[in-house]
This record gives sequence, structure tokens and C-alpha cells, in this order.
Amino acid sequence: MLTMNYRYRIYPSAVQQATLFEWMETCRKAYNYALREIKDWCHSRKCRIDRCSIEQEYILPADWKFPSEVQQLNALPQAKQAFPRLGEAPSQVLQQAIKQLHKAWEGFQGRGFGFPRFKKYGQFKSLLFPQFKDNPITAAYLKLPKMELIPINLHRPIPDDCVVKQVRILKKADRWYALLNIQWDVNVPDPLPHGHPIGVDVGLAKFLATSDGVLVKPPKFFKQMPSKLKLLQRRLSRKQKRSRNYEKQRLKVARMHHTIENTRKDFHFKQAHALCDAGDMVFMEDLDFRVMAKGFLGKQMLDGGFGQFRSILQYVCWKRDKFFRVVDARGTSRICPECGAMVKKELSKRMYRCPECGYTTDRDVAIGQVLRNRGLALISTPGLGGIESVCAVGLPRIGATQSRSEAKPRKGTTRKSQE
Repeated sequence: MLTMNYRYRIYPSAVQQATLFEWMETCRKAYNYALREIKDWCHSRKCRIDRCSIEQEYILPADWKFPSEVQQLNALPQAKQAFPRLGEAPSQVLQQAIKQLHKAWEGFQGRGFGFPRFKKYGQFKSLLFPQFKDNPITAAYLKLPKMELIPINLHRPIPDDCVVKQVRILKKADRWYALLNIQWDVNVPDPLPHGHPIGVDVGLAKFLATSDGVLVKPPKFFKQMPSKLKLLQRRLSRKQKRSRNYEKQRLKVARMHHTIENTRKDFHFKQAHALCDAGDMVFMEDLDFRVMAKGFLGKQMLDGGFGQFRSILQYVCWKRDKFFRVVDARGTSRICPECGAMVKKELSKRMYRCPECGYTTDRDVAIGQVLRNRGLALISTPGLGGIESVCAVGLPRIGATQSRSEAKPRKGTTRKSQE
């Protein structure tokens, strides 16, 4: 089963936008009410049953069960009778809001994420429609429950042999999008190692450097428009909150951030396709960019969007039948890509010179070559990759390589050579 998400721009009318926003606010209040029940249950267990604490009081009986997902979903029909406004939104959309809360709770309990927080006014910006009886796309319109047809821009056609499973309505700044979850009843195998290998190193001085010597300067999208963004944010800070002028200025700031986001993502896709054009196997360092973004260069790290770029590169490689693998990044700046010698050097030195073999190249290019060598060592097979796995000469579906050093063939005969 193949599942993909297609995002399209939709153009709801003013009445439809007001309706969608009301549904979001209804889901937000249901989300906060369910979270309040969970927090009350947790607070009631913070003191012993025979005494009261100064901060928390025992307000629930001892046999009161935890408000689970099933219990809160079953309580929605009764809540609609007490609060008729809940009935205006589609029932499945309300259920998805409760499920979203419990997914956050499971992440807090199991994976150590933060405790779920209450959502303020305007922070609930998406609606999930989990299923449809018929195809919601008709011609150039989108059909949603309890709403008239919404114009949609199908900039790329939807395949005929797929099924639209879910639709998520998303609001970014003053623009509306529809994320279509599409499924095919097919199995697509993962790409196999073949062709020319490329090692990719990312950083702040250079956005990326490949083992072939390609260097790309960092675009720094967030720094290209700082004066305009600072001016917009300064004007926003002087407005009275919840006023009309405040909302107008807030939309201007949101549009600027949305433009920066789209420009950065477009750049990432273009670089990913350029790497796929240059090689058939791409190896990238396995780094936790979230930890690196918490340092004193965190703003520059977030501006580069390296985590998003790695995800986009992996998707583009899979789509274009290119092999992708992340490799260990420890010690890549100290190892010589030619002889493997350990050479310590300061960060200020941007040229790599090996005292053992005399190999000289750009420091980032040398790191990319080390990543390439490590990636080939992971996928090498005895009898196919040779003794030294520094390039993919002997791998299946391999052609001529552009590497500086080639693998030495194993002496003697093998079953493949005898055939």
C-alpha cells in the first residue's frame, strides 16, 4: 500500500472561511475541555487520600477512572445536547480533535514529550476529515460535509487509480490549503545501491558540499528580509491585541514568514533534484539538528532548515529511484579520505591537508568524501565490492565511476567470474 499527501490551494468564500474558522474554534474548545479533565484527574492524585495539600486538593473520588480516549469520545453525544454549538461542526472532525489530544498524551507518557498544553484563540489551524463515502474532488471543486463546494486549484492531476482517504484543511496566514491523503494498492520496492556515489556534508559556511567538489553557498532566507520583518513586527507590538489593526498587521507578519517558508522549501527541492542528477547513491551525515539548533548559532541552524532538507532529499531519492542512506558523522572532519589517517585541526582552517599522504582539498569536500566512503563500506558485499570499499565499482547495476580511487578487485576467481 502506497500512501502520499498532495497539497492544493483552495479558495473558500468569505462565508465558508467564517464557517471553517468557527469549526476550528469549536474543536479548540473541545480539545481544551478534554485536556482540563485530564489535568484535573492528575491534580487530584498529587496528594494523599487522607489529607489535603496546600497547592492541590483532592477533588475527585478515589475510584474515578482516568478520562481515556474512548470515554471522552462516548461523552460527545451528551455534550452536544448540553452545548448545541458542538453540533454545528462535523462529528468526525470533533472526534479527531480528541484523538489528537490523546496522541499528544501518549507522546508525553511514552516518548517523554512535554505535557499537552491548552490552545489559545486562533492556535487551532487545521481540520481533519478522516473518511468520505465518495470522492470529495469533483471537477475543480472540493466537497466537504455540511458545506458547499469549495474551488480548488488542481495544479497537478490526481491519478485515476488512487483513492482519497483523508482531507485536512489547513490555514497558513490568510491562505487555505487542502492536504489530500491518497492511497494506491501497490507495493513499491526501495531503491537498491547502484551507480555513482555522492557524500553530502551540510553546514553554515556552505549549505552543502559534495564529494565531487560541488559547493553551494547558504541562501540565508531569514536574513535576506530582516529589515522588513523587523519593521512589521515592531508595528505589530504597538497595536492593541484583538483589535482590527492588530489582526491586519498580524496577517502581514504571517505572510512574510509564509513567504520565507515557501522560498526555503523550494530551494531544498531544487538542491535535492540537483544531487539526484549528479549521482545515483546519496550518503548524508546522521546528525540531530534539533540539538544543534539550541546552541549559540541556533538561529542560523533554523534558517538553513537542514532537518527538512534531509527529509526532502530522502523523499526525492525514493521518488527518482536513487539510493539514500545516513551514515555516522563522528570523526568525519579528522579522517583523511585518501589514506584514513587521523588529523586534528582547528575549525578556522577551511583547507584540508594530510601530513601523511599530502592530499589537499576543501575541508567540507573532504568530509563529503569520508561520508561517501563510510556509506559504501556499509553497503559493500564480499565478492562484489572488492577489498577496499571506497567506491561502488563492483556493486550491481554499476557503471563507470567518477571517484578518484577505485576498489581493487579480489585476487582469484569467484563463482560470478567462472560463469
